[in-house]
Amino acid sequence: MIQKYFENAMQAAHYEILEDNEGFYGSIPAATGVWATGSTLEECRSELLEVLEEWVLLGIAMGHELPEFDGAILKVESVA
Repeated sequence: MIQKYFENAMQAAHYEILEDNEGFYGSIPAATGVWATGSTLEECRSELLEVLEEWVLLGIAMGHELPEFDGAILKVESVA
């Protein structure tokens, strides 16, 4: 389930070539603050996935509601 969440989130990513072909910029618009750069597209994708993973872990730890990605949902249940 978590793997599908990450796969769907990465499919929602947008990439741009930086000015003067200085590398790539990638972001996931529904995941505020999740962005990365890299000298190659693959490096940018790898970094973006790492940032996404950390963002999700932090969101879970803080009890935030996480966005849905193409039907994939991670629900944070409070333990009482």
